[in-house]
Amino acid sequence: MQVNMHEAKTQLSKLGEKAWAGEKVVIAKSGKPYLDLVPHREHQAPRQPGRLKGQISIAEDFDHTPADIIAAFEGEL
Repeated sequence: MQVNMHEAKTQLSKLGEKAWAGEKVVIAKSGKPYLDLVPHREHQAPRQPGRLKGQISIAEDFDHTPADIIAAFEGEL
């Protein structure tokens, strides 16, 4: 749903409820999208690097790029 700035000012509570219910609310200025009204979510727990240690593997030839692929990217083919 898209509403103009004036309507958003007068109906902020109703628009907030719609955003909480999952509806996309866009506030427009001069008929063009200006702001998205989204519900506040508590911050998630900080990332913990290494959580997947030992569960991901990289192929031995990961850093090796065949010559024909390099040539194709460089426009030599």
